[in-house]
Amino acid sequence: MGSREFQALVRQHRDAVFTFALYFLKHREDAEDVTQEVLVRFWNHHPKLDVELLPAWLRRVTRNLCCDVARRRRSLAGRAESTADDVAEREPPAGGPDPERIASASDFRRSLETALRELPEPHRSIVVLREIQGLRYDEIAAAVDRPLNTIKVYLHRGRKMLRDQLREVSAHA
Repeated sequence: MGSREFQALVRQHRDAVFTFALYFLKHREDAEDVTQEVLVRFWNHHPKLDVELLPAWLRRVTRNLCCDVARRRRSLAGRAESTADDVAEREPPAGGPDPERIASASDFRRSLETALRELPEPHRSIVVLREIQGLRYDEIAAAVDRPLNTIKVYLHRGRKMLRDQLREVSAHA
């Protein structure tokens, strides 16, 4: 694989790596660090990698690094918990929904992100890979190195946990 091909692959996959890391970690700087580390590892391993298997390899490395960062966060006593406010808010289009609907949608998004953050692993990774990144089941299975049927079970359970958490939040609102 030549330098141009490597650069093209980096351009093709870096946004997906960053997006997954950001959804997983909810902290922009940590997601950027993970993305950089994934790309360094890609550089170090690219001569041995099969381009066809690259997306799964990148997601697996990203997920593993995100888990490492999350573990380090929990072990650091003084670090404040990151919030969903690290993710930039999007401007509504002109003539879009009224402010009340925007506030309601923003509240729901925060509730959903909190519920996602509280999902145990590997449920969180599987839900994010399927529902946010739109991966097929076989791609998720390769990314998290689990059998296809296990992915389906974890996805079903993860969705149910999210629904239950969101129902609980809306009941208290």
